[in-house]
Amino acid sequence: MAAQRIRQLFEMADEIFKQDPMMSKRYVYLARRMGMRHRVRIPAELKRRVCKECGAYLVPGANCRVRIKNNMIITMCMDCEHLMRKPFSKTGI
Repeated sequence: MAAQRIRQLFEMADEIFKQDPMMSKRYVYLARRMGMRHRVRIPAELKRRVCKECGAYLVPGANCRVRIKNNMIITMCMDCEHLMRKPFSKTGI
């Protein structure tokens, strides 16, 4: 039930991001708190949409920059300028 609510909060964050980015940040904060409280992992595809430094909901082109370099996916949050690196292999895609 908590995992379902976490997904719903991320969907709400995605919908409201254009009107109010601070409210989307709040929804992400609530989703993360719910995951910690109920010991439910946030799915990897949703976890990548959150800045680990400032907690902002990341939308490529709006408030984050995504680049591929040397078999790494580099995501830069434009709010706090934090870099997140995730390795990938060309054969795994």
